Amino acid sequence: MTNVDRQQSETPAFDLAAVQGVLREFGIHGWLLYDFRGNNPLACRLLGIAEDEVGTRRWFYVVPAEGQPHKLVHRIEDTALDHLPGEKTIYLRWQELEAGVSTLVKGLSTVAMEYSSRAGNPYVARVDAGTVELVKEQGVDVVSSGDLIQRFEATWDDEQWRMHQEVSVHTNSAFDLAWRTIADACRDGGSIEESAVRETIMAHFAAHNMTTYHPPIVARGPNSGLPHYETGEGDDTVIRQDEFVLIDLWAKFDRPRAVYSDLTRVGYVGESVPDEYTKIFNIVAAARDAGIQTVRVAFASGQPLTGAEVDDATRTVIEATGYGEYFTHRTGHSIGQETHGNGANIDNLETRDQRRILPGTCFSIEPGIYLPEFGIRSEVDVFVDFDGNVHVTGGEVQTEVLPILAKY
Repeated sequence: MTNVDRQQSETPAFDLAAVQGVLREFGIHGWLLYDFRGNNPLACRLLGIAEDEVGTRRWFYVVPAEGQPHKLVHRIEDTALDHLPGEKTIYLRWQELEAGVSTLVKGLSTVAMEYSSRAGNPYVARVDAGTVELVKEQGVDVVSSGDLIQRFEATWDDEQWRMHQEVSVHTNSAFDLAWRTIADACRDGGSIEESAVRETIMAHFAAHNMTTYHPPIVARGPNSGLPHYETGEGDDTVIRQDEFVLIDLWAKFDRPRAVYSDLTRVGYVGESVPDEYTKIFNIVAAARDAGIQTVRVAFASGQPLTGAEVDDATRTVIEATGYGEYFTHRTGHSIGQETHGNGANIDNLETRDQRRILPGTCFSIEPGIYLPEFGIRSEVDVFVDFDGNVHVTGGEVQTEVLPILAKY
């Protein structure tokens, strides 16, 4: 799904001590923040610049790991960064801008920018290539700020972790409601539209003061083979007995700073599940569990772990069975106040996500196999707390395709 649901109650104030602490944590000498007309919302949010305060001229702000920051702003908008600490240099001509950049990075051997080497991670790459070239010409090594950004964009506090656990109770119970609705409608030759099940889930969300930027996916049969299927209406969306159903739902509380729960489960409208579905589910579940175990082992041993490495762990399981070509998306994504957050994604397919999985962050693990006849995905949320404990949230992890009529 597209990442369009950012709901922030306010733009947080800039915290110099926190930024410098993160720079020292990752051994980077400085952070060079840059924006032109809102092209770098990550920098703007970090510096406390609201969307309606974005200007029309280029600015730079360098934060060294030690010492005071420095600003470079245009004469027409010379107050653009006045709310931030540090000295200010004003430029007018482009030659003055280039000279100002040279002064900003003087003495810094390594600076972080919203940049990704060889376009490996577009979620981080917000600074244009020419600006990066200009900075590199000053003799400094430019590195990605991806891990730094996570500390401010993707890390939860205790209140958010509590809200996630609380909302996960209701996303979990939404499946019970959905499966029961399907069972009641489909017994004795009946049927129900995918959209009717979807609306039942949405009513459940509303009853529990939950919100979502997009309704859930309810997909029967061949529709479940489309990873981003849009639930619809018509002859090919009617759920009947002896049909496979995939439900993918995500929601958060309608509260400031609330964070999402995002889960996918599958069922079969019958008393027992045919072997063709069980076979594929077991492969997907094994891949999911391999991803979870990779995270647990890394944090138990204190070893750094990237999103790409977790993707590799799940993908290897599916590829070994010969179904690799049918696993057509990344293993998972960062979760926060948006369903798709700004932390490390579990991805070494669509992008090269070399960002580390950090304590205090949450992400999905959701491998899938998508065949023309049906698709199976099993999605859980994983939160790593600040003590390195790995939590799988959203109720019991699914261990089989649910035989809906037998259970409900």
